[in-house]
Amino acid sequence: MAGLGGRMSTVIKAKVSKILDKAEDPAETLDYSYQKQLESLQSVKKGIADVVTAKKRLQMQSSKLEDSVVKLDTQARQALAQGNEELARTALERKNVAQTELQSLDTQVAELEAQQQKLTDSEKALRAKIEAFRTKKEVIKAQYSAAEAQVRISEAATGVGEQMADVGLAMQRAVDKTEDMKARADAVSELEAAGTFEDLTQLGQGEDDIDRQLKELSNKSVVDDDLAKLKAELGQGAAPGGELGAGEPAVEGTAEDAEPAAAPKPEEQA
Repeated sequence: MAGLGGRMSTVIKAKVSKILDKAEDPAETLDYSYQKQLESLQSVKKGIADVVTAKKRLQMQSSKLEDSVVKLDTQARQALAQGNEELARTALERKNVAQTELQSLDTQVAELEAQQQKLTDSEKALRAKIEAFRTKKEVIKAQYSAAEAQVRISEAATGVGEQMADVGLAMQRAVDKTEDMKARADAVSELEAAGTFEDLTQLGQGEDDIDRQLKELSNKSVVDDDLAKLKAELGQGAAPGGELGAGEPAVEGTAEDAEPAAAPKPEEQA
């Protein structure tokens, strides 16, 4: 179970890293790093200001103690001149305490001055580093922008960019549809020329060749039947019932063949 959890954690971290890497903008990252360095520089400057402020406070206290030492020494001399040895002793004791504190303050001031010097040196070094980083940052940003522009130009020229690829696919689909439409138009024209398609405007209003031939055959058969009946009436007599027998072939001939032969003349008989 622990192995499965570790594997899932690795997969998630890898995917998150890939997403972050894709979303990361080098120019924004460099600007952010530069901003953080400036904040660090400001922190160092603030530290120097705090050290200098503390040193100034100690120096002020030291100055007050120096004035106190001078004053106590003067008071001890005055008390002793007036014969008040006890008061002079008290003034000298206070003077001794002030001098001890003054020595301690001088030590602390010296330590703060050393710390101030170290912070000042660090601030100078950090400022020089940040300035160098700023220059390098601008160079890297300019190079990245140039490379990015070159990539866009190359992708646009070669058609491998995402947008250009979409345009290329759309154009290819348009070409394919155009070719299909042209092929369909040619096929329709060929079938129309071959008479495969009927004229929809003439449906129910006309007949084709086969219908006309069948109609002509039917009309010819009727005419032949009528002609045969007419010949029969002008000939030997009408067919029983006035019609030709069923299945009997029509009698072909002319009206002259159907007329009776004329009687011979007297001259011809002699």
